[in-house]
Amino acid sequence: MKAFQDYYPDHLAHCYGCGRLNDQGYQIKTFWDGEETVTRFTPSPQHKAIPGYVYGGLLASLVDCHSTGSAAAAAYRAEGREMDTEPALRYLTASLHVDYLKPTPLGPELVLRGRIAEIKGRKVVVDVVLLAGEEVTVRGQVVAVQVPDKYVLALTAANES
Repeated sequence: MKAFQDYYPDHLAHCYGCGRLNDQGYQIKTFWDGEETVTRFTPSPQHKAIPGYVYGGLLASLVDCHSTGSAAAAAYRAEGREMDTEPALRYLTASLHVDYLKPTPLGPELVLRGRIAEIKGRKVVVDVVLLAGEEVTVRGQVVAVQVPDKYVLALTAANES
């Protein structure tokens, strides 16, 4: 099964967190799991804040990229479209809110679960929990906005030249 990020056109697939064409990035993969979205990520030792715990900036990045991918997938679903259809729907973060509930241990696989809270026009709100094992260590909410068609078209044209 293809992840949401696998459908991003090449010219829109360079994000550090979720871009499949960014060799140095995280390259997270997000999928539907019923009405929720899910991303799995295992931090490396360089992602530590203090010995034994994950750096908070990584956790915020994971919430961010999980949510923008989830927003795109939700928008396609709401329109009854497949994710490989044009025009491409891409979302960027307008607001990122992260609550660190407890330190996130370095070592276990992290699982992000998202729920679409709202779809209104070009805006999608995604609520996220991040789990380390069975523990919810982070809660987040992202307001994602659709990249205007003129920018998607401009990026497409620049990529083709």
